[in-house]
Amino acid sequence: MALALNQFQTIAQACPNLDTEIYEAPIGYTGVVLLAQVTNVGITSSHDVSLSHRREVGGVDVDTRMLLNYPIPAGETANLLTGKLVLESGDGLVISSSDGLQQMNVVISILETLN
Repeated sequence: MALALNQFQTIAQACPNLDTEIYEAPIGYTGVVLLAQVTNVGITSSHDVSLSHRREVGGVDVDTRMLLNYPIPAGETANLLTGKLVLESGDGLVISSSDGLQQMNVVISILETLN
């Protein structure tokens, strides 16, 4: 069976409160992150969000912070990227928030294109 040239992926979940890789570009594909958005659905407290690019270098995961402890007020939404992000095969997207009550929701839209 032939691999699809392009496929879209959507990740929608509660934002973890520890650094967690929520997406990894599959082997043979490049992942183009079209949208990365976090919403604080709480009604009282601001929470922070952090976002990193992860790449394995010499057998070790290297995280490059793109956003660190960015505050999102209660009831607000933030776009975490101002443009598109290209993830080569094996690269990952890591996210975390300061919220332990699962009041932070993340939605990420990705176009995977065959290398």
